Amino acid sequence: MLKLKLPFWLGGAELTKLKATAQSWWEKVEQWSHWPLLQLDPEHCPVALLNLIAWQRDITRFRGEPEHLYRLRVKFAFINSVDAGSTAGLVRILRRLGIGYVEIEERLPGRDWDIVQLNLSDSQLSDNPDLLRVIVQQYGRTCRRYDFVTITPVSLQVAMVDFNDDQQTLIASL
Repeated sequence: MLKLKLPFWLGGAELTKLKATAQSWWEKVEQWSHWPLLQLDPEHCPVALLNLIAWQRDITRFRGEPEHLYRLRVKFAFINSVDAGSTAGLVRILRRLGIGYVEIEERLPGRDWDIVQLNLSDSQLSDNPDLLRVIVQQYGRTCRRYDFVTITPVSLQVAMVDFNDDQQTLIASL
């Protein structure tokens, strides 16, 4: 923001009031000039305008979707469509939308070639079932089937012990 400064010889009570008035006026003008830009920002615009931007970017709000997630999906719609179709791109899409770490395995031995396995934690799958369905439907590869598999970390304790066993092999012959 522009900060107005008066030269030292223009000091005084009345000129200071005039400077404060001009400063507040130009701050208000700056807010007015930023208003049209904020209307096109998916993070700050009203929901009615957000719905228009979402329609333009081919995003449909699913039932029960929180507003912050809807705004995030609209904000990253273009870059998500660029990343769609590749394994690394799907990982980036899921990270952008707040799913977190995901392992993707393709062409698993013993299974059909078109099955893609998404390994997620139990909390990721239970917290975002509708979002995962929408992401796979919109950004997943064509002609692929997706399986959601939960991975659960298990703690394992292993102890190392020095055994010091001695072994001898004796062979007797006639």
